[in-house]
Amino acid sequence: MNGTTFATTPSLDLLRDQPAWQDLGACQNADPEAWFPEQGGPTALAKDICRRCEVRTDCLEYALENREQHGIWGGLTERERTNLLRRQGGARRLAA
Repeated sequence: MNGTTFATTPSLDLLRDQPAWQDLGACQNADPEAWFPEQGGPTALAKDICRRCEVRTDCLEYALENREQHGIWGGLTERERTNLLRRQGGARRLAA
């Protein structure tokens, strides 16, 4: 060939790594900035959309498992997710 390189498409492995539930989220056509407000900014719009979302639980589980530190996931803010993890950790310690 003439030494020209071409961009490659993402491998199928990368596409498989994307959680399937993300394609079903009610947030797909909403402004992404609603899920990442400035500290102390409004969260009502994102939370309202999350409340009506069929994959809210999957989204929240993903955020908790991956320790997402920013944004609203599954209808909860960073602080709400942190508090939930603390409560769950405390419940596990009591049950042990």
